Amino acid sequence: MTTVAAITPVPAAAMLCGALLGAGLWLLLVRLPFMRSVSFVERIEPQLRSQNLESRLLRAEEHILTPFGPLERILRPLIREATAKLARFNLGSAALSRRLAQARIDKSPLDFRAQQLFWALCAFIAAVSVIVVAALAGRFSPVLAVAISVGSGIGGFLFRDYWLGVQIRRREERMLAEFPSLAEMIALAVGAGESATGALDRVCRTAKGELSKEFSSVLAETRAGKPLVEALQEFSARTDLGPLIRFVDGIIVAVERGTPLAEVLRAQAQDVRDTAKRELMESAGKKEIAMMVPLVFGVLPLTVVFAVFPGIAALSLNF
Repeated sequence: MTTVAAITPVPAAAMLCGALLGAGLWLLLVRLPFMRSVSFVERIEPQLRSQNLESRLLRAEEHILTPFGPLERILRPLIREATAKLARFNLGSAALSRRLAQARIDKSPLDFRAQQLFWALCAFIAAVSVIVVAALAGRFSPVLAVAISVGSGIGGFLFRDYWLGVQIRRREERMLAEFPSLAEMIALAVGAGESATGALDRVCRTAKGELSKEFSSVLAETRAGKPLVEALQEFSARTDLGPLIRFVDGIIVAVERGTPLAEVLRAQAQDVRDTAKRELMESAGKKEIAMMVPLVFGVLPLTVVFAVFPGIAALSLNF
């Protein structure tokens, strides 16, 4: 009968130190000048440095991808090269840019992929730490360790994408909740004689929320020289909410053809309120049915037991 020897604490610690040493030596090797290809920008930067008169105070701050400060500056070139190589195999950059715009996250797809890699790295490190602690306690399985570490890294990478979807849904819910009031305010302003641009400006100055921020972005693009119709169409392309798409289409038709807009906006606001009421009734009906499960399988059996047990006890005493 063969027995599998458990890993003692000394070999486990030696394995961890060897892995850290190997990772450090590999980082030193790949960052040597003769191992790293020089880009075109790096080759011509010394010749153009004297022509760059921009102050460093006016440069935009770089996005912080990790909470480690100086360590991020050391690892930033490696992270950017890794994410740039992964971006070559990414076929959804346009879709990711749209999702980031829907969540109103001011990041490029490359920065978001770098953040996903950081989440995957944190999950991988946490899994490796648990595996090392289990190995020190004498419980170690190579197959299970590899599965947990790889699965944790993949799970961390995918969880960031899932959390982005949660952020989009929550923001769309807030926008949909704000829409009826803003639509009626715009209808009131248009009915008082304001133009579509003036009504949007008035609403943005008086209201606060996610939808008013979107309208502020539309007005900013309009003031920068973009036509109002084009800015509204871009806003319509960034959202998947049907009421907002119909709202934007109504404003576009009113701007292009001069049709009355106030009644259309009031009708759309009423439709959204009716939809919210219907969804609330449907949610209440589903929860009412869900409440039957603990009632039937939890409360009702206990009631039967309390009602029947005294009689059964009396009969057993008589016998």
